[in-house]
Amino acid sequence: MKGFTAGKNEEGVRLSRFVQSVTAGLPTSMLYKSFRNKRIKVNGRRAAPEDRLHEGDLVELYLNDEFFPAGPAGPAKTPAPRRRAPLTVVYEDDTLAVLYKPPHLLCHPDRTGDDSLVEAFQDYLAQKGGYDPQAEASFSPALCNRLDRGTEGLVIGAKSYPALRDMNELIRRDLVRKEYLAITLGAPPQGRHTAWLRHSEAGNKVTVRAAPAEGYKEIITDVSVERTTGPFALCRIGLVTGRTHQIRAHLAFLGAPVLGDVKYGSRKWNERTSFKTQALCAVSLTFGAIPAGSSLFGLCGRTIELQQPRLLSRFAALEALPH
Repeated sequence: MKGFTAGKNEEGVRLSRFVQSVTAGLPTSMLYKSFRNKRIKVNGRRAAPEDRLHEGDLVELYLNDEFFPAGPAGPAKTPAPRRRAPLTVVYEDDTLAVLYKPPHLLCHPDRTGDDSLVEAFQDYLAQKGGYDPQAEASFSPALCNRLDRGTEGLVIGAKSYPALRDMNELIRRDLVRKEYLAITLGAPPQGRHTAWLRHSEAGNKVTVRAAPAEGYKEIITDVSVERTTGPFALCRIGLVTGRTHQIRAHLAFLGAPVLGDVKYGSRKWNERTSFKTQALCAVSLTFGAIPAGSSLFGLCGRTIELQQPRLLSRFAALEALPH
């Protein structure tokens, strides 16, 4: 038997999810059989898969030792801290932080082994004493949204499971308005635009078309042109839907690709202007009518903005060029 005490980050977590997080290799069929056979208990009583945990609950698992990850033989060695780029925190409260992601930084680790924003966020909280990886049974601070590697701007980081759960629900219900600045080649038509997008794993690229078709998902993008100079435009983009590469592909479909975009843009103009990554920045987050019971209710009606985004100085440099 193994026992686990639910911490504050297990508050509200579904019991079956918690059991899966603290075991390894436990088949789903055996998981539910264990519930039926009363081999999974909470506070000494029979429990059901859909039960929600509360901080301080004692979870007892009467399972074979083979399903629990083996601990290290002898004293655990603390790995040397990895040097990472400084983390820029734009906003922070007890539940979450809004972080600035520079271009080229990954949101999540991948096969390259390069640094990621979520790892920097976890290190930041650990150094402040707000997160102890050794004490957490099932939760690690996580990102609630993501940006493409070449896109810069605001990313939401959740410090606790309730915050992650509630923020994901707000995003699912379209209660978080995301706006971007983009420098485009040519001025796109202004207004709300609807199209259909299909993502292909081959080359990680999308295709956009004007009418519905099998395998395509609807995309809705708001476009406002703020300034123009020569062949370039500074645009404010509002995401109504949030699909893979939506802004970049939709603007290209509208005839005004993002400057510096190597997948959907103009290679000639990228080279001419020395833009080596897409000129796209997530600059603001506006929170709508958040329900009173949400752990994030304090954000209701609030807008968090990135002050003096680097994209503005890049556009100013284009304005200084002879046209």
